Amino acid sequence: MSRSRRFLNERARGDGMKLIDERGGTSVLDHEISQLTKIRSNPHERMRHLLSGKGKEPVSSVKMLAAREGNYTGRGRFSSSDCCHLLSRYLPTNGPSVVDQMRSCAYVSQFSTDGSLFVAGFQESHIRIYNVDQGWKIQKDIRAKSLGWTITDTSLSPDQRFLVYSSISPIVHIVDVGSGMKQSVANVTEIHEGLEFSSPTYDYDNYTFGIFSVKFSTDGRELVAGSSDSSIYVYDLEAKRLSLQIPAHTSDVNAVCFADETGHLIYSGSDDSLCKVWDRRCFGTREQAAGVLIGHLEGITYVDTRGDGRYLISNGKDQAIKLWDIRKMSSNINYSPRPRSYDWDYRWMDYPEHVRNKRNPHDLSLATYKGHSVLRTLIRCYFSPAHSTGQKFIYTGSSDSSVYIYDVVSGAQVAKLDYHQEPVRDCNWHPYYPTLVSSGWDGIIAKWEFSGTDTSPLPKKPLSRLLRRS
Repeated sequence: MSRSRRFLNERARGDGMKLIDERGGTSVLDHEISQLTKIRSNPHERMRHLLSGKGKEPVSSVKMLAAREGNYTGRGRFSSSDCCHLLSRYLPTNGPSVVDQMRSCAYVSQFSTDGSLFVAGFQESHIRIYNVDQGWKIQKDIRAKSLGWTITDTSLSPDQRFLVYSSISPIVHIVDVGSGMKQSVANVTEIHEGLEFSSPTYDYDNYTFGIFSVKFSTDGRELVAGSSDSSIYVYDLEAKRLSLQIPAHTSDVNAVCFADETGHLIYSGSDDSLCKVWDRRCFGTREQAAGVLIGHLEGITYVDTRGDGRYLISNGKDQAIKLWDIRKMSSNINYSPRPRSYDWDYRWMDYPEHVRNKRNPHDLSLATYKGHSVLRTLIRCYFSPAHSTGQKFIYTGSSDSSVYIYDVVSGAQVAKLDYHQEPVRDCNWHPYYPTLVSSGWDGIIAKWEFSGTDTSPLPKKPLSRLLRRS
């Protein structure tokens, strides 16, 4: 039995991490999102009634298949929630197999919206796009231009024709993914068009401007970006110019995203420890936030939307993920967090034990998930895919070299994936299949799957990069 499988069995016996609710106690999440998650991931009511009676235990896969073939429910097929109920029990915990290994830190992992492509970004100017449907062959090998320190983010356009990449630089570059050129060296074999995000007064010699986060809109017409000058930028790709610059926070904006397919709402997370909601429909002469989400004690490293314009999660340097409902946001847009009374830098120091269980007295979050570690780099977290899991899980990388998966409703830590030797900054779950890919600072891109058996052992852990180079 694999280590991951043994871990899952231990969690099933009740050893999981408990969810911390908005009152500071430990409990099962009692909120509308709990019901929405159950509706998405539980079998159809009639199927559950016919096959299990009580509806509390997972319905047998064999019974569900037999019921579908016998048309017990009168629909002749599985509903989307039936599919999620089946697929969400098969977590991608077996393996991993190594997709690729580079000599520099892996910073970014991203599946395309249909799962046919996978993008990995590395520190030493390298981005690789793998064709998942063709055995993870490298479809495009990109050497970035004007790189500052590392690739900080990448984003594929919804039609998968273009990829943008950002760095500690005022310019975001765009690459034609659909061209026939496999080797894409900036402005040598292909043009990497530069999109200017800095102000006209930018001083290249005396000021370091960086883009930490960049995302395409659902229609592919705009980019939203978060920067080191505490601002949010929106770039109009058709007009080829900035359409919006918002002085959004009082510190670096580490993460931004569009809330839903309309593009009206934007979520942001900053080192000022606040998440903010921006409604572009309400902007008048003053571009103010629609509301503020208060609860983290330290800076925000990432935000991810549930895609419904209502719920989001954020990862924080206070070693916690928080779940938010924007209907509970504060209208006090001038709220300023109280400065900490201790000296701490997450890049090279452990989180102080005396504040590990401290709670923000103004916490507006629905729930808090703890167990992973957010140190050294901007660790990312996500909702699990809607199609295969009904978004019933939250998963995150961790600076302790692991990937953690939590149950949204119960808060249980349902899996911990151990393989990497360095922090796992990013990880991404395939939108349709039980496959998860993690990218670590050890330069390894690792693929986790559900193999269908309990006999798949974990491969030996790789030697550290220092040992490999010696």
